[in-house]
Amino acid sequence: MKAAAFAYARATSVSNALELLVAHGEGAKVLSGGQSLMPAMNLRLISPELIVDIGEIAELRGIAVTGNIVRIGALTRHVDLLRSPEIAAHAPLLTEAIAHIAHPAIRNRGTIGGSLAHADPASELPACMVALNAIIIIRGQAGERRIAARDFFTGIYETALSAQELLVAVELPAVRENSVHFFHEFARRHGDYAIAGLAAQAIVEGEVIADLRLAFFAVGDRPILAKTAEKLVKTTITPAILSEASTALGAELDPHHDQQASASMRRHLAKVLLARCVSALLRRPDLDAGGPV
Repeated sequence: MKAAAFAYARATSVSNALELLVAHGEGAKVLSGGQSLMPAMNLRLISPELIVDIGEIAELRGIAVTGNIVRIGALTRHVDLLRSPEIAAHAPLLTEAIAHIAHPAIRNRGTIGGSLAHADPASELPACMVALNAIIIIRGQAGERRIAARDFFTGIYETALSAQELLVAVELPAVRENSVHFFHEFARRHGDYAIAGLAAQAIVEGEVIADLRLAFFAVGDRPILAKTAEKLVKTTITPAILSEASTALGAELDPHHDQQASASMRRHLAKVLLARCVSALLRRPDLDAGGPV
């Protein structure tokens, strides 16, 4: 099957792109990397009247570190993030996570802005943005909006981005002293969509977790910033405390059921990920008792 007929316009600037989006409203779709948009069009899941290609807007590309803030342009490709020494130094969680995104052909074309705007609940980057406490920067003709990542994702393939706005960049705090991270996902095969995954960012002081953000993905309709993390910070973690947190996590999550996995399996895998995460962050193998996978 091929896409229905559509008109095409190549935007020459952010202002030009916004003019086109305002003029055509819900009938327009933005093309950045195209790795999600084009398959959806070919399957007739969406049939836009106009494709607005923003691929040549240079100001939307690049990685810059200013003080303790890392700014990433929306058109920055996955492969650029993967190879970036700035990302490796200041946001290593991203470096690790991006290696799990699909396959090289997808990473060579896919963009961070496209991935975030698409908002697939099984996608790695939205969860990483939540774990890293990133700010999503959106621009419209009325001006710029800055939205915390945890508030940007509103449902399955749904975000706070309107049809007349453009995601232009993300900003995230550079890792601090004693920062550690964890990333892992369960998938049928490497490169497949995750069945359950966890992106975590923490501050560890001695044998105690001083700060912890747990962003689970593929276990809900959006990345889930788990409140369970509160049970694990500023305390000496014992197997009993971890077991209590695991039970709380199971009650907090509301996974869906599909052909890949049942809700109960996803809940179990999330608990396994929690145990592995805490064990890895504290370098305590005795805590990795998440059960069989």
